[in-house]
Amino acid sequence: MTETVAQDIQRLEEQERLLRFSRFSPDDAWALGNQVRETALSIGAGVAIDISLRDRVLFHCALPGTTTDNVEWIRRKRNTVFRLWHSSYLVGRRLALSGRGQEEAHNLSLADYAVHGGGFPLFVADLGCVGAVTVSGVPQRVDHAIVTDAIAAFLKVDLGDSRLPD
Repeated sequence: MTETVAQDIQRLEEQERLLRFSRFSPDDAWALGNQVRETALSIGAGVAIDISLRDRVLFHCALPGTTTDNVEWIRRKRNTVFRLWHSSYLVGRRLALSGRGQEEAHNLSLADYAVHGGGFPLFVADLGCVGAVTVSGVPQRVDHAIVTDAIAAFLKVDLGDSRLPD
């Protein structure tokens, strides 16, 4: 298991290196949000989708099969991204490897943060993490893959070996 977790961490770190924007506008959020929606629909995933900056929501969509609980998961995953500037799945995998919990390692309360897959930072050149793309509704690894596959398609980036195996 440790080798698999370590391999995941390497892939997730590479995804964060590859999936960066030169700029990001509300129009980009709309186009990316629709890309995430199409990616989810293509695999039959009932997810809620959120693209937010620190101070406002730019895109939100709930596909059939979601519940109000998915919005709560989005809030907690998004908080993790905003706090640590890494994908919520990368944070969770690093914690799994270390054997530490989110409260112990980062003082992240379970009520307000989630270290499960689905939240991914919006990195903009020269600005850092300006927002998050977050999905909730299917198993965490799939939530994460929906987001990264959609961002890669939007940016026309080939994830290659950094894509997580199913």
